[in-house]
Parts: sequence; structure tokens; C-alpha cells
Amino acid sequence: MSPILILVCVAIYTLILFAITFITAKNADNKSFFIGNRSSRWYVVAYGMIGASLSGVTFMSAPGDVGKGAFSYFQMVLGYLLGYFVIAFVLLPLYYRLNLTSIYSYLKNRLGIYSYKTGAFFFILSRVIGASFRLFIVVNVLQIFVFDAWGIPFAVTTSIFIILIIAYTLKGGVKTIVWTDSLQTTFMLLSLVLSVVLICKQMNFGFGDMITAVKDSTYSKIIVSDWQMKTFLPKHFFGGMFIAIAMTGLDQEMMQKNISCKNIGEAKKNVITFSLVLVLVNFIFLCLGALLYIYITAKNIPLPVRTTDDLFPTIALQHLGTLSALFFIIGLISAAYPSADGALTALTASFCIDFLRFDERTEISEAQKTRWRKITHIGFAVVLLLVIVIFRMVNDEAVIRQLFKVANYTYGPLLGLFFFGILTKRNVRDKFVPVVCLLAPVICYLLDVNSKELFNGYLFGNELLIVNGILTFFGLSVIGKR
Repeated sequence: MSPILILVCVAIYTLILFAITFITAKNADNKSFFIGNRSSRWYVVAYGMIGASLSGVTFMSAPGDVGKGAFSYFQMVLGYLLGYFVIAFVLLPLYYRLNLTSIYSYLKNRLGIYSYKTGAFFFILSRVIGASFRLFIVVNVLQIFVFDAWGIPFAVTTSIFIILIIAYTLKGGVKTIVWTDSLQTTFMLLSLVLSVVLICKQMNFGFGDMITAVKDSTYSKIIVSDWQMKTFLPKHFFGGMFIAIAMTGLDQEMMQKNISCKNIGEAKKNVITFSLVLVLVNFIFLCLGALLYIYITAKNIPLPVRTTDDLFPTIALQHLGTLSALFFIIGLISAAYPSADGALTALTASFCIDFLRFDERTEISEAQKTRWRKITHIGFAVVLLLVIVIFRMVNDEAVIRQLFKVANYTYGPLLGLFFFGILTKRNVRDKFVPVVCLLAPVICYLLDVNSKELFNGYLFGNELLIVNGILTFFGLSVIGKR
């Protein structure tokens, strides 16, 4: 696929996004930016959240990772399902009952101002790193296949994407993102299904043949019973459960879409529907991964040398024809935009409400708030750009993948804070809360790097997030007061 054709795909898709923005951002104000005037339709939110949850990391990494871990990732996906039910029946009712715009306002009412600011800080840190990493993965592929050939620097490529994202989110906010996420979900799913169909066509597989080939392959194993492995069933399942609770239920970006629904009933339907569909979509991604490995074995295609993340792009762009390449690029672009648009809006909302205190400062006019909101929005865009460029400068796959593990450290304090507030009736010595929330991740890091020696060969996986939350909860209990 030629670089010109790829660029045309990016341009057309971006124009469609701007058309949606033009329609949805009419008469937009600060309230519609932050929570969409609580008028979003639940089924639109549910559908769009699939694309928002399946970032470029999942889009490229999940299929390639099947060669290493088979279907073990599905253990975590089933854990997600349980976590989403906790969100629907525990967290959402809390947020709606308190009529929250920023979910971290709960911490101020329950524990105090230091707890509130600490929770918002850890969200901002988590989302800046996570969104930057996800956008980096996607832009880097486009840089390699298009912009390197034209001699355009990576920083310029990233800047163009960031500017485009600013342009279509600056006014409409959540009200716009709910609809653009739906478009992005559509193209991601089309790319996924089309890739499966084209591989089956080249392999002369019918639907039954495909099921049999995947089932009989060495890649279809789901359960991991070795307790020392990071993908051991209980680790992966309960790790997935708490990842869903932390990275969706305690994340302003994800929850601002949920609390934009008309009422708690619709918000619950949104989360339950979204979670069930997400399980199916993830399973199809794993099936695609198995088919990719079956395909390269049958066609004697060498496995990409650099990383298994390159497997899906290589096959889609170089072996399955123009239609596959076209939809892969569109699917990849669809993964790029949700990586940053929702993050920018959520970061802006959190900073404006949690630190600039928009909800409390009646002396500031709506026009002033709008101006400050736009400045904050652009400021966070610059921060994302700088972090992405730093990722590129590091240029070390191992280091970058380690950075993605930061979520286990930064979301742990949020878990501890919210669950202490929900499960206990105790108060805390609020000014010591930041110390507890900083110490817990540090202890987790020390446990992680020394786990083999300390725990007879045991390796931490995603359950490190649970440990982090427990340590935070325990620390809050120590500084608690009746």
C-alpha cells in the first residue's frame, strides 16, 4: 500500500471526524464539555466504549502475543467482566447519587481535601503516561510506513495528530467524543473481522474449518496452572477484575462517558452491554492471532524479527491485499484517535474541576471558565506530545513496555482510596494521605523487582495492582481516626 493512499485514508477519516464535531458541538458549553449535559444515549456510549477500551496496543499486541501466551489473556478478559459488574452496581450508583462531574470529588466529601487532590493527581499521572504510550504505538507505525519515506520527523507527525485531536475536541468535549468513539469502534471492528475473513479465504477455510483449526492449534490454550507464571489463572483473573475497576471505574476519562447518560438505569445498561460485547471482541482478537500464526506457518512467511507486535501489521499490509491494507490503516487510525481525544478531555475536566475548582468559584464568569478550559486543554496536548517524543527518543522496546506497567503502580492508590471510603466509615488524618499513596507504589516496586528471591521464584503479574491497593488501604487504616 503506497504512502499516498495511506495519507488519503488518514485525511478522509479526519474529515469525517470534523463533520461529526460540527454537528455535535453546536451550542456546546462547559457542562456539555465535561458531562455531555447528561443526555448521551446509553447504547451509543456502550458501543463507543469498545473502541475506547481497545487501544492500538490491543489492536496490534493482542494478536501477536498469542504466539507467546496462547489464549491466556482471555483469563484476564473474564476478570474484566466481573470488574465491570462491580462498576455497574457499586460505583455508578455512588457517582449518580452524589451528582458528580469529577468522580474524585467523592474523595473530598468522604476523606478530605488532601485525599481528593491525591486521587486527582494519580489519575492525571496515569492518564498522561497511558494515553501517550497508546498514541505512540499507533503513530510510530504510520511514521515507519509513511512519513519516514518522506523525511518528515516523528515530532512533526505526532504534532499533526495532536493538533487535529485538539481541533475536534476543544469545543464539544464528551458530547462529541461519545459519537466519534462510535465511528472509531465501527472501523476497528471492520478491520478485525475483514482480516479474519481474508485469512480464511486464502487458507480455503469455511467457518467450521476456522473454528477447528484454531481449536486444534497449540495457541488455543486458555488456562495456566503454573502458580509461578505471571499468567497463572487466579493472578490473571483477579488482576483483570481490579484492572477493570481501577482503569475504568476509577478513571475520569472512562467514567465521564458513563455519567453523561440520562440516569443511573441507562448507565448500568451501558456498562453491562459494553462488558459482554467486549468479551466477545477480545476473543475474536485472540482467534485472529491464532489464525495469523497458522497462516504464516502454512505460507512459510518468517516471523517478524523485531517484535510480535509487528505480526498483524506485516500480514495485513503486505500479504492480504489492498483491501486488507486499507482497512488495517483505517482501523489503526481509529485506534489512534481514542487514545488521545478522551484522555485530553478527561485531563482537562479533572484539572479544571479538581484543581482550578470550577464547580466552586462562582466569581468567575462562564466566558472566563471557557478560556481557562481551552488553555488547559492545549496545555495537556503539549504534555502528551513531549511524553510521546520522549518514548521515541528512548527507542527501547523493553523500557517502553516497562513504562506500560506503571498502571499497576499509579492506579493502586486510587483503588485503596475509594475502597477505604466505600467499605469503612472511618475518617483519616487527611494531610498524611499523600505520603501513604506515595509509599504504597514504592513498596510494590521493591516487592516486584525482588519477588524471585523473596517468594521462592514467584513473579508478580497484574495482581501487583491488588497488592498496591491493599497496601494503600492498610496505610489509610494506620492513619485513620474514628
